[in-house]
Amino acid sequence: MNLSRLALTLTLLPSGPLLADTFERDQALKLPDVLISANRQVEARNDSSAANTVFTREDIDRLQPGSVTDLLRRVPGVQIGQTGGRGSLPGVYIRGTKSAQSLVLVDGQRIGNSTSGDSNLQHINIEQVERVEVLRGSRSVIYGSDAIGGVIQIFTRHGGEPGLQPRMHVGFGSNQTWERSLGLSGGDEKTRFDLGASLDETAGINRTRASYPSDGDHDEYRNKSVSLSLSHALTDDIEIGANLLDNRGKSAFDNPFGRFDTTTFESVQQQPYSDFAVSSISSYVDARVNEIWKTRVEVGHSENREKTLDKLSEERSVFNTYRDSVNWQNDLTLNDRNSLILGGDWYEDRINSSTPFDEDSRWNRAAFIQHRYQADSFSTELGLRRDQNQQFGGQNSWSGTFTLPLNPDNDLLLTYSEGFRAPTFNDLYYPDFSNPDLKPETSKSYELQWRSQLTESSRLEASLYRTDLEDAIIFGSNSRPQNVASARINGFEAALKQELFGWQSNLGIAIIDPRDRDSGHTLARRARRTLSLDLDRQFDRLGLGASWQAVSSSYDDENNQQPLGGYALLGLRSSWALNREVKLELKVDNLLDKGYSRALYSHDSSQYGYREEGRAWMFGVTWTPEI
Repeated sequence: MNLSRLALTLTLLPSGPLLADTFERDQALKLPDVLISANRQVEARNDSSAANTVFTREDIDRLQPGSVTDLLRRVPGVQIGQTGGRGSLPGVYIRGTKSAQSLVLVDGQRIGNSTSGDSNLQHINIEQVERVEVLRGSRSVIYGSDAIGGVIQIFTRHGGEPGLQPRMHVGFGSNQTWERSLGLSGGDEKTRFDLGASLDETAGINRTRASYPSDGDHDEYRNKSVSLSLSHALTDDIEIGANLLDNRGKSAFDNPFGRFDTTTFESVQQQPYSDFAVSSISSYVDARVNEIWKTRVEVGHSENREKTLDKLSEERSVFNTYRDSVNWQNDLTLNDRNSLILGGDWYEDRINSSTPFDEDSRWNRAAFIQHRYQADSFSTELGLRRDQNQQFGGQNSWSGTFTLPLNPDNDLLLTYSEGFRAPTFNDLYYPDFSNPDLKPETSKSYELQWRSQLTESSRLEASLYRTDLEDAIIFGSNSRPQNVASARINGFEAALKQELFGWQSNLGIAIIDPRDRDSGHTLARRARRTLSLDLDRQFDRLGLGASWQAVSSSYDDENNQQPLGGYALLGLRSSWALNREVKLELKVDNLLDKGYSRALYSHDSSQYGYREEGRAWMFGVTWTPEI
């Protein structure tokens, strides 16, 4: 079945869990109007209770982002705070929550670092990505820990059409940046595959201003990536498959603080860098047992490894985390009005570190159930999950959604959801700076969504929400983490998609008020207002586009004493199809060469902002020969 027929069938068939029995997941990955992450099943986007944004490979090729984080900045309610240029560690703030309170998946596997809670999204090569789905709002009933702010799921490249489709991309740009990638996808009626490899290199920028002379160099970055997806239909009702993504390389960074030598009691200059690896591998069996029952079993393994070294000394540190997981989900279509999801999760985290931890492993197991009822004039969704964790014991999570269709073009959704985040290994067991008695952070969220098909070419999705955080973990006066903080986040976000005079526009707006409930201060590094606008048009072989992103001011610290200025960035892009096989691409980011910072650092009792990349250009050639 080709994609055009698949899309047409999608518009004609009943919505909901039946879609998972009708379409293969590999083919659904190509479509913009379906969603997989919300309930781990293929469903129409408009039928999901989650506020969501979807980027297909077609969107990625059109927008020409340099990284996954560049793509995420376009999502209303998502803010990215990096510490200087390509390859630097990003803070990911979904609806005002912090990085560790949002879950990041690759092909269904958790890739977050279990020591720090960081996702290391900066190392996921965009050339190996087929699709990105972003869920805004808690999804703890389906995913458990960490999904307080939302879920980001990245799907690696998948084969779709029969035959062989090779691809090659070469790009060159500012700061001696090179992008190179090769790929081959294809298959037949029973087997599909995609194999890709890429190498990105850049001389980078000097991320800090005031610093030791040894930190005055540019911070280079190198990323080698390999991806593989393979699926095979044993019968009409049973499919097996596997997915692999491996990113590894070298990332240099500045350390304006230097290293404190306990022997001489002086700061020592450094030229630090890290060797990193972020990888995941998974396999699955997908089976339709009968007309009402579909089951899927996934087994996965992910690794997040980092070795930090210094060119000026023999010192090194190692922080490696490993995770094994099993997920079993059953989708039951009981009748035309009732459907049920039943499932269980198990995963185990392990660490291997040069720093000795009091504990180096823990497991989590869970069971969940979610019921959906579809009436003529409304629908409901009710879910419950129970997690049992080796460290903190049990945790329940509830969620419920009431959907009221006002007419065929307008829906109102009212949602209540609970979430939690388990403390990391650093929180619990890091020597001298941890607290093994910590409880999970918890949240309660309330949301009102309006979804409207304003015209045939215009669609509006808007949300009002409130999230209350309790037992939030902060460092106390004794330099140990404690469950003492609480926060309240109020927000509004809207996404407008419209086509006018041949131009395709996507506008995203978010306004949030994220406050510490005890002090009344604004949470650190959260801007109150963000805006993103993309305009694109295709003139036969020529494609033109522009992006505008605006971010208001914020604070770098919890006491609101260190302000971060707002900024606005303009980017332009173009593409030219020389023929059916060769396409040229040119883009300029930060066209106005705006200087801005998303985070601060201290040096000699003064505050400075980490440098972000100024005006930068990239020229590329993509070759997709026909075989």
